[in-house]
Amino acid sequence: MANERLRSALVSRGVTEEDLAEHTGVDARTVERWITKGREPYRKHRQATAAFLGFEEDYLWPNAKPEEQRIDAADAEIVHVYPHRSSVPPDLWLSFAERATSELGILVHAGVHLAENPRWHRLLRTKADAGVRIRILLGDPDSPEVARRGEEEEIGEGVAYKVREVIKLYRPLYGIPGIEFRSHRSTLHNSLYRSDDELLVNTQIYGISAPLTPVLHLRRVAGALLVLSYQESFDKVWARAEPLKRSTP
Repeated sequence: MANERLRSALVSRGVTEEDLAEHTGVDARTVERWITKGREPYRKHRQATAAFLGFEEDYLWPNAKPEEQRIDAADAEIVHVYPHRSSVPPDLWLSFAERATSELGILVHAGVHLAENPRWHRLLRTKADAGVRIRILLGDPDSPEVARRGEEEEIGEGVAYKVREVIKLYRPLYGIPGIEFRSHRSTLHNSLYRSDDELLVNTQIYGISAPLTPVLHLRRVAGALLVLSYQESFDKVWARAEPLKRSTP
């Protein structure tokens, strides 16, 4: 079968078969067979092609790696597992974000532990001034998803109250170039804290408050898909979110 993903990648990047052949050190007919006949290149050629086109190797050739190798790559992305959020070293939240050079993203319902920290506010301003794109997703306090989370944690309107307080806490940052806020109504499966290709994933457990649930510290490894999956999830929520309502009752 033809490799339509590879064909599309070439078109989207404006790269010809001859360009790719020259870059990877093969002849143009070999590249043509990769596309039209779905031939699988050697690993070094797959890696060179993926890097040249700016696509994941596993996207261009999803079946190229054996299952064991894909599992090993995913394991390599796990930096540390904390049993609950309160066991994450306090300075990690800041040092993690300080390492960002292009992207910072937060997907939470409230995220009070960051919003109430003045050092976090100063850090966001500094990063925005340096050209880092900052995207913050907060839950819609009037949504059924936030209400349901409060019921599951047996705190009623507690989650909605936290969201409204966080919206107030972030007021000094509204309107700053480079810092974007949106409100989401998605089912929050995990709270995501994104710094370039590094993630802190605060897992969600039914009936248990987020500070008491585990946190995964992840860092992306070439060819692995664990971090990429969370990043794609973040982007999907962002695309469907609405501009944040900055005034609350």
